[in-house]
Amino acid sequence: MTRNFPKVLGMVLTAFICISLLVPPLSAEGREKLIIFHAGSLSIPFKEMAKAFISRYPGVEVIREAAGSRTCARKITDLGRPCDVMASADYTVIENLLIPKYAAWNISFATNEMAIMYRPDSKYAKEINGQNWYRILLRKGVEYGHSDPNNDPCGYRTLLVWQLAEKYYQVPGLYNRLKAGCPLRNVRPKETDLIALLEAGQIDYLFIYKSVCLQHHTPFVKLPDHINLGCSRLADFYKQASIKISGKTPGSFIEKRGKPMIYGITIPKNSPNPDLAARFVAFVLGPEGRRIMEQNGQAPPQVPEATGNVVLLPPLLKSLVK
Repeated sequence: MTRNFPKVLGMVLTAFICISLLVPPLSAEGREKLIIFHAGSLSIPFKEMAKAFISRYPGVEVIREAAGSRTCARKITDLGRPCDVMASADYTVIENLLIPKYAAWNISFATNEMAIMYRPDSKYAKEINGQNWYRILLRKGVEYGHSDPNNDPCGYRTLLVWQLAEKYYQVPGLYNRLKAGCPLRNVRPKETDLIALLEAGQIDYLFIYKSVCLQHHTPFVKLPDHINLGCSRLADFYKQASIKISGKTPGSFIEKRGKPMIYGITIPKNSPNPDLAARFVAFVLGPEGRRIMEQNGQAPPQVPEATGNVVLLPPLLKSLVK
């Protein structure tokens, strides 16, 4: 028995490791963990969803991490972080950075539009509107900001809005003037990081999603449909704008072209708890999840659409998408 002990011990350890991989991860209290990476603009609705989901499944502990959508994706691809659900403010982040190596499929689940948030006492707040906003922003002493295009869809969508504004208002050079008027100190990793700067009076205006303005009960400029990236019938006009951002590997680039906003959600291949993840995604797509999204200023699509290798969709989700 003594001579065989190392061999027996090795077999026991191997069996233990195999079993541990099959058993869903548990928190210190013995509850199942659900790890969610999501866009900053989803912080409030997903906080509400997590609370409602836990009330339905009391044995679950939901761990949420908010960041720019591209940062969320890189936590999976570059850092190898375990993640059960990834929800992006732009479905193409999942298409470009996760599929097919890190995720098999992608489901659209919400829409949004760009807006300009401000304070009641921001410079020229009583004058600004959807037709003169660019003239207000370019006035001397006005500070405005946006998120980092390489980390966050709201960042590159801001630049696309500026390009479309040049065409829509027929003001040559407007895009470059708006870029030059926004210093690096007014750029942050994700759009919600800028709210603190706005509240502190360091900036007067910030480019952000309409839903976030509604969630924070702040005044905002509603931009014309031709430039707010929120109208599906204007897809042909939107695609006139394009910028390049960092790609999957250092030194590579991805072209982002203007298109109507669509949020995406997936279960990464490294999910420690895919069955629980499927239940959460089904909750997001179901009546209660849709109600929470609508209450927070985001309209879900009539029928969520699945792309990628849809054959690998969990059975629980197949009846909820087209």
